[in-house]
Parts: sequence; structure tokens; C-alpha cells
Amino acid sequence: MTRRIPASLETPFDTDVLIIGAGPSGLALARALANAAIRSIVLDAQDAAALAEPAPDGRDIALTHRAAALMRTLGLWERLPAGEVAPLRAAEVYDGSDPRPLHFDPQGSGEDELGWLVANHVIRRASWQAVQGQDAIELRPATRVLGLSFDAAGATLRCKRADGGETTLRAPLIVAADSRFSEARRQAGIGARMRDFGRSVIVCRMAHGASNRAVAQECFHHGHTLAVLPMNGGESSIVLTIRSDQALAMQRWDDAAFTAWVQQQLGERLGTLESRGKRHLYPLVAVYAQRFVAPRFALVGDAAVGMHPVTAHGYNFGLYGVDELSALLAAARRGGRDLGSLDVLLPYETRHRRETWTIFHGTNTIVGLFTDDRQAARVLRQAVVRVAEHLPPLKRAITQRLTRSGPTPWPSPPPLPKFPKLPDALAAFLRG
Repeated sequence: MTRRIPASLETPFDTDVLIIGAGPSGLALARALANAAIRSIVLDAQDAAALAEPAPDGRDIALTHRAAALMRTLGLWERLPAGEVAPLRAAEVYDGSDPRPLHFDPQGSGEDELGWLVANHVIRRASWQAVQGQDAIELRPATRVLGLSFDAAGATLRCKRADGGETTLRAPLIVAADSRFSEARRQAGIGARMRDFGRSVIVCRMAHGASNRAVAQECFHHGHTLAVLPMNGGESSIVLTIRSDQALAMQRWDDAAFTAWVQQQLGERLGTLESRGKRHLYPLVAVYAQRFVAPRFALVGDAAVGMHPVTAHGYNFGLYGVDELSALLAAARRGGRDLGSLDVLLPYETRHRRETWTIFHGTNTIVGLFTDDRQAARVLRQAVVRVAEHLPPLKRAITQRLTRSGPTPWPSPPPLPKFPKLPDALAAFLRG
């Protein structure tokens, strides 16, 4: 339970920033802060072995040029084995059985690729490696957060260690990077808009006889969506989005039956298919936090914005948020300002909302249209594909967003309500 304590009870700070969650976004933030000589403690419920060698989870991440540039700055990119980085040279969007796709490629951008594809567990492993031996970073795996509290002078976090003992940590700022279902976000009193699509995603790898040409395919069929992400070594990642009850039934199929079904859907586009490895199932819920900051508290990664996987774009947003937040904290440190003050944190709120709002809601709208089986929706989406294919400015804008190395924000989202001014008596109490 979140509570506020008088500043008179404050304890010395244990670090500059407490980060909840040792996933890719939390670890990227720790490394970015270390580059600015800002100390952090990173806590995670998983043990060190699981964090160091994460098991394959079937998810593959599409990295933009900006994300790749940030990963190089953070010492992550060079830790990705070359064979695990697959180029993404084009993308095609199909509506049903229509053989004429909406096509995207990097032509005119000066780049050879739209981006790259890397398995999620490979990124997680590289992220863990990148924070080892950093004097400014303390890692506390096998540690469960019990509660948060905030006051005018700092933030306090209670946690339980693997040995069962409890510890209290204190810092000017707490950052939550603990998934789209963030418990820390809830404890800090920040709500989130969640869209449960009533669908689940089945992901797996398949080998194929024909080349994938480094081209991603997004196939919107009636009742389900089938994506093909081109990986190296004659394999592709298969991402099936389907109604949750059907997904549960299909997950029980044997490999031969599931492969035959995917083969029937794709026809001869990839030649003969063959299953590679385990299938994984995930419920499909998109999340957008109502706020990204509060006094002495901030959200990054999926805790701030949990994307629909149709774009494979979520980790990019996590890195963009880390870039914005760490830059503001570094500037605050240089200026001798309080890292947890709203004056420092609110620009991150504004910038990250501008970066994510349009594409988050636009993606959900497009997914809603392309998974609607009513006749009117089917006619409309066919028109959307045909019109978009013949709108070079629209395609160029999307391509530039993928290939540029710097921020390319969309139009500003609706403004947030301002934080209310504290009554003088309450403000005096919090100041102690």
C-alpha cells in the first residue's frame, strides 16, 4: 500500500534511482544513467541465473534505426551475436486472400533496411551483460517489492530478499519497469487504460523451403491475423493472433497439425514449412498508463505503454522512453536539481506521450478494422489497403519513422490535466 511519511523520518539515500524490473527497459535505463554517473539499484523477482540466461519465449522484436543507435550507445548492440540479428528489408500487408499487398521498403531513405529482427531472449541476455561490472549499478535479483511510499524529500521501497528478510531502500526517485501489468504502477496510484482484445497470440519458429527475402508479411484473414517475421538461417517467426478460445484449442494441436494449418494459410509463399521449437501462447492486452510520472515516480517500458504485437514495436518505445528520461535526469544532475521533482519529470511525460500516443491508438484502430468480419469493415479495409498503396507521402512518412536515427514525434496528443496545487498546510506537513 502506498503511503506518505513525514520528511523527519527520512533515512539517507541508498542510491540515486531505484528501478523495479530487470527486463530490457529497466536494464537499459540503468546503463543510460550509469553513463551519466547516476547511481541505481535494479530489483527483480527473478533470480540471477534466469536473468543472465533467459529462456527463449518465442517473441521476436523489430528494431528501428533509432533503437539500434540507442543500443549502440548503451553497449548492447555489440553483445548481439551477428547470426541473431536478421535484416528487415521490406514489409507487406495482405487483406484476406487478396494477392496485392500494401508494400513498404526503405527506398528513398538512404538505408538498406527498414530495421532488424532479434529474439526477445537474446536482447534480454545482452541487456544483462551490458550492466555487469558497472560501478554505478547495483543488481538485486530474487528480490520482491512489498510496497512504496513517498514524501517531499524522497521515495522509500520495501522489499523481501531471497533469504526471506525484508529491506528498506530509499532514493530521490523510483522508476517502474515491471511489465504492462505493473504492480508498482498500481501502488503509486496511477491507473492505465487497458484494451483486452479477447484474443491471444501463438508464436513459434518455422523453417521453410523458399527464401523469406527478409520481407515481413502481415496477413489479415477473416477471424485471425497471421504475421511472418523473417529470421536468419532459413527460418521465420510465425505470429498468429486469434480468438482466445480458439487459441487455447490450437495450442493443444500437435506440431504436424499446426504446421499444416499455417501452410494452408500461407500457401506457397515460403515453400514447405517445418516446425522449429516450442509454441508459446500469450493473452493480448494493450496498455497505456494514464500518467507516466508522479512526484518521485516514473514509468518506462511496457509499464508506460504496452503495445499490440502487430507492430513488434514495444521495445522501441521502451528505448525511446529511456533515452528521454535519462537525458532529463542527467541534465538535472548537472544542474544540481532534485531527480524526483515534478519539474524534472514532467517533460518526460510530455515527450513520451507525443512519441507514443498516435501510433498506439492508431495501431489499435487498424487492428480493430482488420479483425472485424462484418461486410462493411471488409469493404473498408480493402479500400484502405488500395488507397494507402497509392499514397507515397503516407508510406514515406511511415518508412522515415522506421529508418531515422533520431526522434520523429507524431502530432501532440490531448493535454493531460495539471497536477493540483497542494494546500499550504499539507505542503508544509510534507516538507516536515
